[in-house]
Amino acid sequence: MMVFFKERLAYLAVPKTGTSAIERALQRRASAILRDPPGLKHTTARGYERKFRAIFERGDLPPVQTVAVMREPVEWLGSWFRYRQRPALQGHKNSTEEISFDDFVAAYLLPEQPPFAAIGSQGRFLSDASGDLLVNHLFRYDDLPAFTRFMERKLDQDITLPEVNVSPKKPLNLSAELREALQDRHRLDFQIYAALGEGPLSIQ
Repeated sequence: MMVFFKERLAYLAVPKTGTSAIERALQRRASAILRDPPGLKHTTARGYERKFRAIFERGDLPPVQTVAVMREPVEWLGSWFRYRQRPALQGHKNSTEEISFDDFVAAYLLPEQPPFAAIGSQGRFLSDASGDLLVNHLFRYDDLPAFTRFMERKLDQDITLPEVNVSPKKPLNLSAELREALQDRHRLDFQIYAALGEGPLSIQ
């Protein structure tokens, strides 16, 4: 999470949506950066409302607006799957080295997820307990230029995003049955992403 106090803006870092590149590009302008532990770096919209909003909204200053990036739900799972196949995790309980993408998604759908599939959800990250979107400005990961233009206007500077922590490209084959189950179980994720089909979402 990064807060730009003067600009009245907080960037909420949804995991696996280019967060390291965004942080590297914008860190010099940020008033506050939460990096560690990962639970603070990836503070959810609910967590921001509960723990941090009051800190940055003292006095008569305008409210801080929030901005985030979302990835297509299956691609988001694929990014986690590939990331956890890296050699550094070999033999670790979070490793996905010995399993297929189908098995990974099947484990993700279990009521009690094994450690390698316990990764939360984008829909829950971005919404309140009723499923209503909590983020003021939301962009698609596959349209990062739109996010970059938004941040350039807000910060009044040119921004170039570097390539950081890019997972190796591998084909992701997901059975029709598992895709349907995923869409049913995580309907909110797919609904929010579908709403981004016509461009970024903005709520006040």
